[in-house]
Amino acid sequence: MYDGGVFGGYTRWAVVFLIIFVLFILLVPAVTTTCTTTPVY
Repeated sequence: MYDGGVFGGYTRWAVVFLIIFVLFILLVPAVTTTCTTTPVY
């Protein structure tokens, strides 16, 4: 179902970009710490 209008498209891309941005912020520190140092648990 398409709402129509420019605002709907921008909202959809904003949500997608936000999800990708959050995943990027969460993954980068984890990958760098895992690669550079040994995980301490």
